[in-house]
Amino acid sequence: YRVCGNCRKVPRQEKRVQVSPPLTRGPSAFIPENEVMQANGLDERTNLLVEEYSTSGRLDNITQVMSIHTQYLESFLRSQFYMLRMDGPLPLPYRHYIAIMAAARHQCSYLINMHVDEFLKTGGIAEWLNGLEYIPQRLKNLNEINKLLAHRPWLITKEHIQKLVKTGENNWSLPELVHAVVLLAHYHALASFVFGSGINPERDPDTSNGLRLIAVNNFCVCDLANDNNIENASLTSSNFGIADSLSELEALMERMKRLQEDKEDEEASQEEMATRFEKEKKESLLVISGGICAFPVQFSFDDEIVSTDVSRYIEDPGFGYKDFARRGEDHLPTFRAQDYTWENHGFSLVNRLYSDIGHLLDEKFRMVYNLTYNTMATHEDVDTTTLRRALFNYVHCMYGIRYDDYDYGEVNQLLERSLKVYIKTVTCYPERTTKRMYDSYWRQFKHSEKVHVNLLLMEARMQAELLYALRAITRHLT
Repeated sequence: YRVCGNCRKVPRQEKRVQVSPPLTRGPSAFIPENEVMQANGLDERTNLLVEEYSTSGRLDNITQVMSIHTQYLESFLRSQFYMLRMDGPLPLPYRHYIAIMAAARHQCSYLINMHVDEFLKTGGIAEWLNGLEYIPQRLKNLNEINKLLAHRPWLITKEHIQKLVKTGENNWSLPELVHAVVLLAHYHALASFVFGSGINPERDPDTSNGLRLIAVNNFCVCDLANDNNIENASLTSSNFGIADSLSELEALMERMKRLQEDKEDEEASQEEMATRFEKEKKESLLVISGGICAFPVQFSFDDEIVSTDVSRYIEDPGFGYKDFARRGEDHLPTFRAQDYTWENHGFSLVNRLYSDIGHLLDEKFRMVYNLTYNTMATHEDVDTTTLRRALFNYVHCMYGIRYDDYDYGEVNQLLERSLKVYIKTVTCYPERTTKRMYDSYWRQFKHSEKVHVNLLLMEARMQAELLYALRAITRHLT
């Protein structure tokens, strides 16, 4: 199904039939409006943060959903504001155009519309919005690293960096390139959050009769390309009863407890740990977005309909995620996290070339990784460390990043198949995320806990992209 936010129709492609879904309200099509409102309605801190750090100057839908976790929201808004508005190597219009280019890789109309608006407000040249052929060659030169970062960051080499910094009059300085890479990674990851959380198009605060799409340059959002806004019981109903999902919850908590106890008793050898990583990496091949059990078979990226308004910002639209681990390959290249870590390598490099952003990103990564309320669904006083680590490390595993000191056997024990399908979709093909996928996992958990999952996936993805890009920059420098 494909939803057009403009005409509110859902074209059935195989029969060319259109169905009108009901108009959903609130910031998210996945989360009931009252639950988001209860979480942030009385929070003055959120309003102060928006006044200080929001580039749009208002409480947009992303911020409303994120404000369920106010501590994290502050780190997010501060770092995003710094990237877009504070002193930095790139001029303001460039920053917003790069955001548009990044969001377009995932057909994320929500972010494209937002930054088309901001691009013009900061003095951007309107002609550039006609497409990539109208922009300066310097910006065009970012196309290659944009698509690699978005879909297959492990392919980025020092040669890609050299090509950008040694192109004569259109060259990029290293500080400019680091700023651009941070923006690209940020908006690829934010597109994952937008689709994973079912963020709705913005309402016009000046009207009360429905949605206003930010229609600068006649932009349409027909390319939302999923069933985010379909409230159809036959699509979202579960085959599992409450008793089944309760037993799932109890089983998950029991596995967490057992893992903790086993860790205290004995530790696996380094050889066994390496074997478990390779096994998990290869098994991730079997987790196909939309291809497990009840989910319909999805189109490949190049088969999907990309609206002309989005395609104008994309070079090579058929280029998409391919599994890091290929079937039939015995020697799969692995990024050993200990050889190039964020803490020991990436942080210092990014901070040296683009001052202070390293501190802001580091705070954001730590905040989401350590965020906990010691609860799980209706249970209190629960240590969720192992679960948070499994979510974060599974994303990095799909990107070929291995932590020597982590037992990847934990991933299989803690992450059920429907959750793995959701993680892989949100991380690798976010534009395919559906409400059914969101509803299918952790059925007894609160929406706030699922939002936390999306925040973890977003930050794990951003960090993975940065690690590959910054490693290539380091190799260029040495």
